[in-house]
Amino acid sequence: MTEPEEDFASMFEASLKAKRFEKGQTIEGTIVGIGSAVAFVNVGGKGEAVIEIAELKDADGVLEVAVGDRVTGMVVSTEGGLTLSRRLARGSATNRQLEDAFNAGLPVEGKVEQAVKAGFEVRIGGARAFCPMSQIDTVRNTDPAQHVGKIYAFRIIEYKEGGRNLIVSRRALLEEEQKAQALDVRRTIVVGATLTGRVASVREFGAFVDLGAGVQGLLHVSEMGWSRVSNISDLLKAGDEITVKVLRVDEGTQKIALGLKQLTADPWSTVQETYEVGQVRTGRVTRLTDFGAFVELEPGIEALAHVSTFAPTGQSQNWARSVPAGTTADFEILSIDPEKKRIGVALVGDGSPRESGAAVPVQAIVPGAHLKGKVEKHAPFGVFVFLAPGRTGLIPFSETGIAREGDIAKALPVGAEVDVVVLEVDATGRRIRLSRKAVFDAQEADEVREYAERESGNTVEAFGSLADKLRGAFKKP
Repeated sequence: MTEPEEDFASMFEASLKAKRFEKGQTIEGTIVGIGSAVAFVNVGGKGEAVIEIAELKDADGVLEVAVGDRVTGMVVSTEGGLTLSRRLARGSATNRQLEDAFNAGLPVEGKVEQAVKAGFEVRIGGARAFCPMSQIDTVRNTDPAQHVGKIYAFRIIEYKEGGRNLIVSRRALLEEEQKAQALDVRRTIVVGATLTGRVASVREFGAFVDLGAGVQGLLHVSEMGWSRVSNISDLLKAGDEITVKVLRVDEGTQKIALGLKQLTADPWSTVQETYEVGQVRTGRVTRLTDFGAFVELEPGIEALAHVSTFAPTGQSQNWARSVPAGTTADFEILSIDPEKKRIGVALVGDGSPRESGAAVPVQAIVPGAHLKGKVEKHAPFGVFVFLAPGRTGLIPFSETGIAREGDIAKALPVGAEVDVVVLEVDATGRRIRLSRKAVFDAQEADEVREYAERESGNTVEAFGSLADKLRGAFKKP
């Protein structure tokens, strides 16, 4: 006999000398040894009991206890030694044992015999018990037929009339097991960890993902993809197995934030290499707001065409008619801010010679340039004129060419096309001073010059004709 076998044999012999216990009694002890078939439990003094290893394993066959752990069991036999059980076998359950199991909270084995109104009839030994529908499983709305004929472990939650009225719960035991397993699962849930879970439910704001043992995390809609997700149900449904990344863990509330898009590269990381100001790209309008239109240039890259980049039409919000949601069109890149993940764009009008993908020079807005624009709005001090997407200039009242008492709104209505001359441009190119009066002055100067040239030509021609006549008169016939 080997040394380990001698140790177990001596422990078992000591168990025969256990102090007197009664069958059905619930006792607590410490595991002092674990063999291949049984574990030895010190129940006080020199008394030891045995308990089958099978009762100390979980549903996957993994041993749940170790030497030194405390266990509670019921005395099921005193013949030839003390034998404990952590659950009461359905074939040997007596009323006394059922009452002891109820008082000690020990599991009992029972067979689901049939589905009845609002629950199930369960046979435990010679007794019949009732298990409410809500207590048969942790999963709600399960098919009752899948439980009939099965042997489960139950907890007696009500014991009345000497055992004639028993109410049992399987769910209570399952939740206890989940709670114990949840501790192990939570140890693996740390920020940055990549885990596999199953979608438990889908809501408007996101999806709850079961990471195991009932531990759930929230996958918010904003973390599902780099591009905007308009309908979560098109992407996920309950029961789907997905891989997610842990973003945040709140130890106080036990809330877990998950991400799906973080498992792929951020498209903004290559924006500086693939986009440049002046470039024209094809985009799709995803949504409209009061301040502009959002445009998807590629999955995960969304730009904004601000309302100021649309030519004025004279009617409020009329710009939106040119870019309804879903519109695909060409847009010019006006600005890029990779850090803030912002790109400013402007719609390229129909008939424009610009081709998608080509970098286009911005119209030269420099002092002295003669440009055409559209009246954007009026102010007490002048008129704002739209020159190009993102470029608006101001005609001071004194440069409008309109008398002080004149009706400027009538003379220059919003949306009207106007010729202007650039007077000043600041270093940023954003503060632009314009003049309409300068256009009139230039036109007037041109007219005077043309008139002067025309009159000068006529005088020369008149003197030339008179000289010809005089020469002709002096010629001999």
